Amino acid sequence: MNARIEHLETSGTFSLDGGTWEVDNNVWIIGDDQEVIVIDPAHDAEAVQKQVAGRTVVAILLTHAHDDHIRQVKDVQERIGGQIHLNWDDKVLWEQVYEGTEPDVKLTDGDTFTVAGATLRAIHTPGHSPGSTCFLAEGLEAHPVLFSGDTLFQGGPGATGRSYSSFETIIESIRTKLFSLPAETTVNTGHGPSTTIGEESPKLQEWIDRGH
Repeated sequence: MNARIEHLETSGTFSLDGGTWEVDNNVWIIGDDQEVIVIDPAHDAEAVQKQVAGRTVVAILLTHAHDDHIRQVKDVQERIGGQIHLNWDDKVLWEQVYEGTEPDVKLTDGDTFTVAGATLRAIHTPGHSPGSTCFLAEGLEAHPVLFSGDTLFQGGPGATGRSYSSFETIIESIRTKLFSLPAETTVNTGHGPSTTIGEESPKLQEWIDRGH
């Protein structure tokens, strides 16, 4: 297994529904010394470029199109190359930032990407946004690794209190598509600390009872 995971935390703002909040985002880079995949290059294009350090970019993968995750992606692409992949169910969110444009590739459930001997598979998990997508990596570690974006965090599901989101939908996505993964699966999130499927799955009924 030659591929490794690199983590970069960047800071900026998230804006939707007339409000703006300060946020710290996780940027994930998967690959080796020659090639990488970049997931959610948020806020700081220069920092992402420095981390990539001239390696070939196989793809830029977006877990969803909230502005904190995508506002810098065109600048990032100009600096490091690679095609931008996004599930087009998030069109309305993308166009709030990049009106009249489209991502290079419209991501679909089950799409696969290979980098440095590792394979990532797209899992469509709507709820936080209509097009929210997680990426399941095999061949990185002894157990699977999930890049969950804002669908699943340590301690609960992603927020669903704003436009284009649904608590019932995110719970169904997590229950049927994520909690069927092995308990030892590492979950690398869009914000905050990582967790595992085994840590989070016992809490499902609690989340449902609590609602949103």
